[in-house]
Amino acid sequence: MNPADFTEEKNGRLIKTQRDYWAFLPNPLPPQLTLSWDLVNQLSEADRALSELAGTARTLPNPHLLIGPFIRREAVLSSRIEGTQASLSDLLFFEASGSVDPKAPDAREVANYVKAMEYGLVRLKKFPLSLRFIREVHEHLMADVRGEHLTPGEFRRSQNWIGPDRCTLMDATYVPPPVEEMEQALDQFEAYLHAPSTVPLLIRLAAIHYQFEAIHPFLDGNGRIGRLLITLLLCKEGALPEPLLYLSAYFERYRNEYYRLLLAVSQSGKWIDWISFFLRGVAEQSRDALVRSDRLLQLWKNYRSEFQSARSSALQLRLVDQLFAYPAITANQAAKLLKVTHRSAQLNIEKLIRKGILKEATGKQRNRVFIAPQIVKIIEATHAS
Repeated sequence: MNPADFTEEKNGRLIKTQRDYWAFLPNPLPPQLTLSWDLVNQLSEADRALSELAGTARTLPNPHLLIGPFIRREAVLSSRIEGTQASLSDLLFFEASGSVDPKAPDAREVANYVKAMEYGLVRLKKFPLSLRFIREVHEHLMADVRGEHLTPGEFRRSQNWIGPDRCTLMDATYVPPPVEEMEQALDQFEAYLHAPSTVPLLIRLAAIHYQFEAIHPFLDGNGRIGRLLITLLLCKEGALPEPLLYLSAYFERYRNEYYRLLLAVSQSGKWIDWISFFLRGVAEQSRDALVRSDRLLQLWKNYRSEFQSARSSALQLRLVDQLFAYPAITANQAAKLLKVTHRSAQLNIEKLIRKGILKEATGKQRNRVFIAPQIVKIIEATHAS
């Protein structure tokens, strides 16, 4: 890391280590900010979009039906930022079948993101957001995947760094604080999480996300944990009744700007540029989530209306509901869900195939996986509208 890249306005201090490389220790939160009218307007727009999404979530007949697809979209895109290559269909196939498609070896990593998010959402109902909580979520994220040897659930005990492939500590783009300073920074970070604040929530979230990435407390998985914390905090603070807002699609779309602006806070103290970018993401993704929620809800109503008018069995309605919670299924899973025989489950699946609601995804005669293509299409679309 080159200390010449850091200006007098840098957000912290440079540390020359005994091994003769430079590292950076960010200042404790909160930063001292002067908000411009432009930023205040952006904050109002983001708050308004988020409030509208929260209002919609409260009026959904069953918001739990939509949570699963949204979490899985986030898992795919957050993991993609880190170079993981797996589509939503790859993830669904892995979760339904329990086996990894050789063409999509990264699916297990993406599935772990789903598990980490689901664990965090449940855990936060009883447990405070804390360093212990963050370590627990990290343990779920990194279990049984590449990087598992990098101490899942434990903060690092050695130096890490950020930069191009095969770069060293000396030529890294950014070197987080050494372990001793990292531990102090984490204690201050946790204290900020628990401290009462008059700072608007979205500005706090932008600052918290930067701070976590700047400290970089794990040997692997920092970016995914940092992005996961955004949604968990929104739910914990009551800004969202259900986890429907995720920023990874926005961060992935503007990946270079995302990394550049985070680094610029450290190097030059450019908090306002980063916060502006973050608020724009909240507004964009809130509107995107509104449109996707509406399209999924309309599709759900259409499916249910079709089956109710045809006087179909309650089993098929339950199967349709399950597909909106999780848009892939096997005959064994359907039999367990519906509490029927394997043969009866297969017959109900075939009825949904004839209506175009399900499609067989493996091309096999045994151990087949069925995916709901119209639901997947809504979730996978780059833009909701």
